[in-house]
Amino acid sequence: MARVAKTYDANDVNVIVKSVYLTGLGEDMVTVSKDEDGFTTTVGAQGDVVVNKVNNPLGTIAVTLQATSPQVPYLDGLARSGEKVSVTVAYNGDPKEISTATEAIIKKPADREYGSEVGDRSYEFQCLDLDMV
Repeated sequence: MARVAKTYDANDVNVIVKSVYLTGLGEDMVTVSKDEDGFTTTVGAQGDVVVNKVNNPLGTIAVTLQATSPQVPYLDGLARSGEKVSVTVAYNGDPKEISTATEAIIKKPADREYGSEVGDRSYEFQCLDLDMV
């Protein structure tokens, strides 16, 4: 049986912060991760195993923008204000994936790097209710 190659297209990824689509994404674009495992296990002295469900809803969405992105001042402003915002990361390729947080806070304004080439701007959203579907 022949294997069928899949195609990934970075243009199928959208990042939306409080209804604003982010443009000028950097090469690393975006990473979505839960802050803790969903389950832990413990083993008793006689080998009995207990699976513990972890109900921690926290997660992190890390977004990298080019320094020239028009949304850099917007995200820096959100970071300074501490405003809670919604964040959505949608991948419309195959398979479709969506990650959402109805409440997220940007941890700090992006670091700024200047040299022979301008550096990207990175933002970390602390998501209070990350859902990955």
